[in-house]
Amino acid sequence: MAFDRSDSATYLTAQLARGFSRALQSRAAKLGFSAGQFPILIELWNEEGLTQRQLLDRVDVEQATMANTLARMERDGLIERRPHPQDRRAQLIFLTDKARELKNEALQAATEADEALFEGFRRFEKELMLEYIRRAIDNARKLEP
Repeated sequence: MAFDRSDSATYLTAQLARGFSRALQSRAAKLGFSAGQFPILIELWNEEGLTQRQLLDRVDVEQATMANTLARMERDGLIERRPHPQDRRAQLIFLTDKARELKNEALQAATEADEALFEGFRRFEKELMLEYIRRAIDNARKLEP
């Protein structure tokens, strides 16, 4: 029995994720950030002064990935770290003016990436697909230890 990739949700989802990432990456690079930094920027645009642990919980990436991404963002002038007032081991993460100024253009870039990948979809088809993706993500989270 041959394995048909076109019938594998796991394979297709990985391809879809790569497509969305590429669509955002090309747009984000022009603005000075990477697609991997986008979820962190979104969280900090919504609420600054989070700890790395809080960002880990919200963005759902590995600790090492978060640490490396934050180091690059600091190097690139997107974030700054400040000492936590109650916990000497923790630091609070804030956006720089540069990152705050990127918000509107970055959100527009993400919208354009979505629109490019949903080209040819009718509105209800896009809404259904988003609902199915959310359900699949919820099911995948149930599988985690």
